[in-house]
Amino acid sequence: MLRGGAAVGLPIICQMMPENRHTPIAPTHTRRLASGGAIDPHRHDDHQIVYAGRGVLIVTTGSGSWVAPGNRAIWVPAGTVHAHEARGELDLHLVGLPATDNPLGLDAPTVLAVGPLLRELLIAYTRAPDDESPERARLRGVLLDQLRASPQQPLHLPAPAAPALRALCGILRADPADDRTLAELGRQVGASDRTLSRLFRGDLGMSFPQWRTQLRLQHALVLLAEQESVTAVAHRCGWSSTSAFIDVFRRTFGHTPGSHPAD
Repeated sequence: MLRGGAAVGLPIICQMMPENRHTPIAPTHTRRLASGGAIDPHRHDDHQIVYAGRGVLIVTTGSGSWVAPGNRAIWVPAGTVHAHEARGELDLHLVGLPATDNPLGLDAPTVLAVGPLLRELLIAYTRAPDDESPERARLRGVLLDQLRASPQQPLHLPAPAAPALRALCGILRADPADDRTLAELGRQVGASDRTLSRLFRGDLGMSFPQWRTQLRLQHALVLLAEQESVTAVAHRCGWSSTSAFIDVFRRTFGHTPGSHPAD
């Protein structure tokens, strides 16, 4: 079901996941979502590639969230319950692939780099008539070849399971600029920094600073899609300076926030 309005946070989506729709065939088409629009939790028997030709796409599952600007796509494996959310006006390109057709051998949602050729292939394939013509088969073959060569990107923000970790992560989601130390946050949620550090490594597979940086980068992508200035984004996401934000953004995404694809 397509919805508009306020953004849907991760805890709400996780609560909704059991009440999902089962759509066996993953569609191949193009659709437009207004900023803040969403597609409720659902699953397919097929794999799906989700690409935002414009705007920033957020895909959320029970295990976390993935954010993709215009030079990234998201691979959603068959059977994965997931929801979509748009930030900025979104041109959504969806490609369904049979469960037996997994060119990357991926069994978890993954962000993939999208170069100029792959971008044009995704747009052309989702806009062309869905038939079995030789031309479409050739287009599909080149698309799959490009997917096999597409580098995977570490843009996953995992969702915590431990209560103390959920509370801490909720605090930072509400205010990514919160710059308190792990010990200071731990006093608020009733856990030691040693316990929380162990939980971050064990539950989420990353350190506290790594998780917070991922959160801030995802939040920055959303704000940039909403046309916030680079300086304002740096401040709202907790970087000490605009130059520090630009440096981290460039190293992660390969370009500066001022040249962000959603701009």
